[in-house]
Amino acid sequence: MAPMGLRLSPLGVVVFCLLGLGVLYHLYSGFLAGKLPIFMQEDSGDSAAGSVWLSNPKSRSSSVVDLRQLLAASVEAAVLGGDEVRRVREQNTLDEKSKGKTKEGAPELYTLGDLASHRKMTGLFKHSFPNIKVISEEHDDKIDNVVWSSTIPKEISSKILDPKEVLEESITVWIDPLDATQEYTENLRQYVTTMVCVAVEGKPVIGVIHKPFSKYTAWAMVDGGSNIIARSSYSENPLKVTVSRSHEGEGRKVTQQAFGNSTVIIAAGGAGYKVLSLLDVPDDEHTKADVYLHTSFIKKWDICAGSAILRTLGGHMTTLKGEEIDYSSSPSNYDGILASVKLDHKALIEKIHI
Repeated sequence: MAPMGLRLSPLGVVVFCLLGLGVLYHLYSGFLAGKLPIFMQEDSGDSAAGSVWLSNPKSRSSSVVDLRQLLAASVEAAVLGGDEVRRVREQNTLDEKSKGKTKEGAPELYTLGDLASHRKMTGLFKHSFPNIKVISEEHDDKIDNVVWSSTIPKEISSKILDPKEVLEESITVWIDPLDATQEYTENLRQYVTTMVCVAVEGKPVIGVIHKPFSKYTAWAMVDGGSNIIARSSYSENPLKVTVSRSHEGEGRKVTQQAFGNSTVIIAAGGAGYKVLSLLDVPDDEHTKADVYLHTSFIKKWDICAGSAILRTLGGHMTTLKGEEIDYSSSPSNYDGILASVKLDHKALIEKIHI
C-alpha cells in the first residue's frame, strides 16, 4: 500500500520500469563487449593472463578485440589467399585482364588469382570480425564464407604472452590479395606475396607477408614480437638499394643522385618482396638490400604490412620527405617511400632531393 496522501500513477510506474530496463540493458551489453575477446581467447586454449592494452579508450563499454587474435587471423588469411594464388598459377587459369592504367601509364592487371585470394582473405575478416573496417585492393562484392579458426598458434602465443586489446572502431585492416601481379603473369613466382596489415588509429601495428610458392610467412606485431629479425649487418658503402622493376629508370636516377654512382641498384617486383629483402629471410635466393626506395605513387595495401614489420624491428618506412604515413583511410600515398632498418634513416632522407 502506498503511503497516505501519495497516489501512484500506473503510467508513471510503467515509464519507471522501462527506464530501469534500459539502464540494465546498456550495462549488460557493455559488460559483454568488454569481455568477449577474453572468452574467445580462453576457447583458443591460451590461458596466459596479463595487462589489458587499450589504445586511447573512450569507454569500457566499447567493443574491443585482442591484437593477438587479429595477428593469428591475418596469418591464416594470408596463407588461405596464397593457396588460391598458387592454385590458379599452377592450373594456368589466370584469365588476365586490365583494370586500366597506373598513374605512370603502365597497365594495371588483375587475374583470377587476385580475385580468388581476395574472396578468401576478405571473407575471413568480414565474417570473423564484422565490426572492423577492411580495405582490400580488389573490389569484387563476392566473398567466400570463410571464418577464422579461433586458434592462436603456439608460435604467436609463446612470443606474445599478454592480451593486447584495442577498440574495434580504431582498427583498419589492409589486404593485398596478390602483390606483384605483373610478375605473377610473367611467371616470376619469387616476387609474389599476399599481405595483411592491421593499423590502429592510422599506425601499422601488425604485418604479415606470405610467399605462396615457397610457403614462407613473415609476421610481426609492434611492441609484441615477430618470427623474423633484421640482418646482423648492413652496408652503407656501397649501399644496396632495391627499386621497382616497372620504374627502374626513375628509381636508378633518384638513387644515384642521392647516394652516388657507386650505389648498387637491385630491381625487383612487389613491395612485400622488397621489404623482405631488407631482413633475415631463410631463403638464399631472396635478394638482399640495405634500403628500399620507391619514387612514385603507391597504394597503402602494398606497403602497410612491410611498414608494420619494420617498425617492430626498429626500422622505418616513410615518404621520401621523411613523413609518417597514415593508414586509417585513404588508400593513396603520393610521395614515394624510403624503408630502412639499422641505418640512420633521417640521414638517408636528407640526401634525397626530388
